[in-house]
Amino acid sequence: IGGIPVYDPSFRWYGATLAGFGIVYNQKVLDILGLPVPETWADLGDPRLQSWVGSGDPRTSGSVHMAYELILQAYGWERGWEVITTLGANVRNFGSGGSQAPKDVAVGEVAYGLSIDFYAWAQIERVGKGLVGFTMPDNLTIVNPDGLGILKGAPNLDVAKRFVEFVMSDAGQKLWFLKKGASGGPAVTQLNRFTILPDLYNRFEADAAVTLNPFEWTSDLTYNSEMGSTRWSVVNDLIGVMVIDSHLPLREAWKQAAEDGVTKQEIRQLSAMPLSEAECLELGKQWRDVEFRNRTLAQWTAYAREKYGESHRSLWVRILDWVTLVFPVGIAGAMVVYLWNIRGI
Repeated sequence: IGGIPVYDPSFRWYGATLAGFGIVYNQKVLDILGLPVPETWADLGDPRLQSWVGSGDPRTSGSVHMAYELILQAYGWERGWEVITTLGANVRNFGSGGSQAPKDVAVGEVAYGLSIDFYAWAQIERVGKGLVGFTMPDNLTIVNPDGLGILKGAPNLDVAKRFVEFVMSDAGQKLWFLKKGASGGPAVTQLNRFTILPDLYNRFEADAAVTLNPFEWTSDLTYNSEMGSTRWSVVNDLIGVMVIDSHLPLREAWKQAAEDGVTKQEIRQLSAMPLSEAECLELGKQWRDVEFRNRTLAQWTAYAREKYGESHRSLWVRILDWVTLVFPVGIAGAMVVYLWNIRGI
């Protein structure tokens, strides 16, 4: 599907279920703030959304990493970094896991969040479709399989084979796919996952927990899995240095740029990267060299500080930034967020 194999041609693993990547949003918050339902990843870089976007850290979450890698492949290297940088500048704070942003969206802490599908659907099930929605941007995202296989030399080979056969059967796939309490579905916890068996979508449409059929979903994006794998760690560290570890100066630079209307030139300057796509791929081949990696990260850190002009930030701005991170929730956090977003302090 979209360049992603759903099973290994050599039959070493099988896709046991599928996962898609998109944007979860709080419809109530959007209505109050007069903000639009998102249609593309780039929509999250709108200057009006400062502090209203949620994201995890791709260095600690594979699902978050995939969202950012998809942005780079869908938009291309330079435009992709513009989307990632402006999106990142709008993020309130970066959670360690991929499930935090959907939870923050559900309670209205943020309006939008990057999310893998089943984290989003879990929140939709919890609070209701009228409050939380989920979109997979057309031609800008993919679905990919969660693989299942048997380890070589498994001591209980017959049991392992029976387990794989069960998971891939109708009975096993219904547990992923059906609503809690439906005949053959999960009894306690609804999993909100795609089934890998195409015919189940039509056969059990009335009892399906997931309404989207990925086998009927079309996308012009063909994901390059080899490129994504080669540069995985390098992209993570680039986002880490340029967006997450430099989040406070990036956010302040973005806020200053937005005061007089953000120009294309300002976006290009803020999102400039210290290397090209080809150089990134080459780095991926030697990124396990710890000394080389640390030396490169130090160079990137200096580049980021110069780019965002961190030394020019006022002490008062630094204090407010620190408080918004330390108290993201609760009364103190709410007051700081109110002052920061509404009063313009």
